Amino acid sequence: MLTTIDQAGRIVIPKEIRDRAGLTPGTEIEVEYTGASITIHRAVPAPKLDRVGGRIVARPSGPAEGRPPVDVAAIVEAERERWRD
Repeated sequence: MLTTIDQAGRIVIPKEIRDRAGLTPGTEIEVEYTGASITIHRAVPAPKLDRVGGRIVARPSGPAEGRPPVDVAAIVEAERERWRD
């Protein structure tokens, strides 16, 4: 999606993206400049790795109330739509 930078240097993240990423007012984000690209990441604590049986499982380490709701089926369907011929 295309957006612009205003006179104060602010960037508006489109509502659809904010909703999917769980970005609400006050959400901390991380901005990185790498050569020719600027990337924005939601600042979240790294997952904790636990051994469950013979497998290693990544579990969230942050508080549950700070996590955005995730609709996995909707994400999968959106990706399928993106790659349809």
